[in-house]
Amino acid sequence: MSDSILLATWMAGDFSNHIQSVREPQHYAHIRIFFRPLPFEFFNAIGFYSEQVYDYDLWSPYRQGVHRLVDRGEDTYIENYSLKDAMLYAGAAREPEILKTITPDCLERRCNCSMIFQREGNMFRGRVEPGDKCLIERNGAMTYLISDVEITENTWVSLDKGMDINTHEKIWGSAFGMLRFEKVASFADEINSRST
Repeated sequence: MSDSILLATWMAGDFSNHIQSVREPQHYAHIRIFFRPLPFEFFNAIGFYSEQVYDYDLWSPYRQGVHRLVDRGEDTYIENYSLKDAMLYAGAAREPEILKTITPDCLERRCNCSMIFQREGNMFRGRVEPGDKCLIERNGAMTYLISDVEITENTWVSLDKGMDINTHEKIWGSAFGMLRFEKVASFADEINSRST
């Protein structure tokens, strides 16, 4: 099994930071991250639909995306796409009938926002592609994204922050450190066998 296939099987799941949110409720809300495999034919490659959502409001995700994995041998390059009318697909990570309504023509490539993952022993570490050009407007300021992700077979640890494009000062992101998620369900069996 290639590193890219292994990464995909570890990514495919429902992740929750419930333990972290119970231990430190003043610092961390209870968040769920879903990475649901798309049919292989969607990209003719491994692809995912993702949602990040507060556990108390599963029908109102605050982040949605579509992702295409590219095996480059030395690493895995993950292209990121936004959805033109994202709220039309809210819940698609949990409802297969909604997932089926996502088509390639409703996507827009998020240029300069791909993630690059490399294997480090029993973990994959991912970062935004170099260049500080993944731009996000937040609170009236233009920022570039810094994203650090660590994935194991059963955990997802991440920290996203937005840096001012001029001053390089942090504008947004967790003030209390990494978000720590445990996998509560695996969707690895939905990754098409033609991709293995």
